[in-house]
Amino acid sequence: MGEQKIFEQLEVFDIAEEGKGVARHQDLVVFIEKAIPGDIVDAAVYKKKKKFAEAKVHTLHQPSADRVEPFCIHFGTCGGCKWQHMDYNAQLKYKQKSVTDALQRLAGLDVAHTESILASAATTYYRNKLEYTFSNKRWLTQEDVASGEAMEMNALGFHVPLRFDKILDVQHCWLQASPSNEIRNSVRDFALANQISFYDLRAHEGALRNLIIRTSSTGELMIVVVFAYPEEGQVELLMDFVKISFPQVNSLMYIINQKKNDTIFDQDILLYHGQPFIYEEMEGLKFRIGPKSFYQTNSLQAYELYKITREFAGLTGKELVYDLYTGTGTIANFVAKHAKEVVGVEYVPTAIEDAKVNSQINGINNTKFYAGDMKDVLNADFIAQHGKPDVVITDPPRAGMHPDVVERLMEMEADKIVYVSCNAATQARDLVRLKEKYEVSRIKPVDMFPQTQHVENVVLLELKK
Repeated sequence: MGEQKIFEQLEVFDIAEEGKGVARHQDLVVFIEKAIPGDIVDAAVYKKKKKFAEAKVHTLHQPSADRVEPFCIHFGTCGGCKWQHMDYNAQLKYKQKSVTDALQRLAGLDVAHTESILASAATTYYRNKLEYTFSNKRWLTQEDVASGEAMEMNALGFHVPLRFDKILDVQHCWLQASPSNEIRNSVRDFALANQISFYDLRAHEGALRNLIIRTSSTGELMIVVVFAYPEEGQVELLMDFVKISFPQVNSLMYIINQKKNDTIFDQDILLYHGQPFIYEEMEGLKFRIGPKSFYQTNSLQAYELYKITREFAGLTGKELVYDLYTGTGTIANFVAKHAKEVVGVEYVPTAIEDAKVNSQINGINNTKFYAGDMKDVLNADFIAQHGKPDVVITDPPRAGMHPDVVERLMEMEADKIVYVSCNAATQARDLVRLKEKYEVSRIKPVDMFPQTQHVENVVLLELKK
């Protein structure tokens, strides 16, 4: 490799999708890792294309006024929390800007009336679920290598970005409240002390594979240990240790997963102690969360998001509501007492079972749930059977809605559509088609994931009269 190119005295003026700073060098756009708007830096280029380059900060000449000291020892190596070197108010400003930029540029919307982003009350320890990976191939940081000491190569933590087989051994994670860190560290220490092998992600061998910890706003706790090829007695040994060391655990389960990938949706889950679920609570409603259940990972902010969604829907108790991509029916059940009837549709059959259970345990009897591919389920027969909705709530995955679903919404002509999105770019793409018949009357971004570039956005569409 030739000499590294250094671009000198670049002024960072914006922040990009991946959380990288944006600067210009002559007619090149330069994306700089860990740089933030307001920084003046020399940038070391590691990738150069015709119109853009990717670089790292070589020298920080002048720090941005928005720059703060990262609070996590793993910052920069771990792929999470990429914005923690930026003041939280600045994070909110750039999230708001990313939403308005996408809606303006991609959907040609007038964004002047966009409401200000709703901040998250908690900016650390806000996640209710984390999944850690065991590996016998620990990622060694530059400090580790420089120390020259012999290192323990087993690790329990997160994948290093772009390295599927290397795991960063996490000492303290700021994303999930206590006792999450204590559980992870003591499980790792116990496994090492008792010579229970850590999984080899390339050779597909070893006993311990993943550790999933779920906490809830009700204070309940679920632990799922995923094994691959445990030796005789190792499952009981480790599970007993967890049960005795953490008596507050409500749900302790394990899985034997010998597939080539980590997904657990097709795996049998075995209950070791307690019950096979925990409860979340929201405005007096209880939601049963199993090991495979989807639930918004920031419980407190999910409540705020759903309140905004309900407010945008403007329900009076007379409306028929369709809730698309309903998941485990959280939004459907949350708005049910304000509507005449709610019909939820979701692709994942187990999620629909959860949604029905959640209606049952809350004594809600004006919901109906259907599983199937949205573009196939939502046909003329379905609408004839259930009635034309007054309000549609849609909360699709990052990829947005399938074009057929958008067409169906155009045919249905509900008075209102409340579109909740975790990706303003795909939301904008869908709005291009919908705005032919609908007026965008409200836009409200919501920060669900502090210290990251991700942002949710809620849009209210009203049928043009």
